[in-house]
Amino acid sequence: MRLIIPLVLLLAGVGGGIGAGFVLGGAEETPADAEEETVDEPAADEDEEESAEDEGDPPRVQPTDNDTEYVRLNNQFVVPVVRNGSVRSLVVLGLAVEVGSGQSSEVFNRELRLRDSFLRALFAHANAGGFDGRFTEDSALAPLREALLEAAIQILGPEITHEVLVTDINRQDA
Repeated sequence: MRLIIPLVLLLAGVGGGIGAGFVLGGAEETPADAEEETVDEPAADEDEEESAEDEGDPPRVQPTDNDTEYVRLNNQFVVPVVRNGSVRSLVVLGLAVEVGSGQSSEVFNRELRLRDSFLRALFAHANAGGFDGRFTEDSALAPLREALLEAAIQILGPEITHEVLVTDINRQDA
């Protein structure tokens, strides 16, 4: 009973915070408002490109800034971190999908399937201990980013999806 009350209060607080953020979040973003600066990533090694072609994966084209749009998913993702049969913490994430220019409607048309696919990847990451310890380090987030990109490509296709961006991340320990 002592553990149930703090857990209920924690869930109510997180739910209230998400609800307040949704209500006070402001006007909907237009595609022009949603554009953000991109960070140039280092080019992939030639060996990686060749191995992707050998495996039958379609080649991934690195878009220029003019060729992409950023689609922020409407609601945040809440992932429980369960240890020894009880919820030890909650992780709240905000995600955005980088797509080709003019492809944002595809993201919104398939948003429910995309959210389901992202949640599966997030739950698998949580169950593997990905949100334990120093979970915000780049090396700790790399497998999560890769899993989210694979999930997006599975739903949207490689010709639409360029990247999945983690825009917000927060862990609330119980």
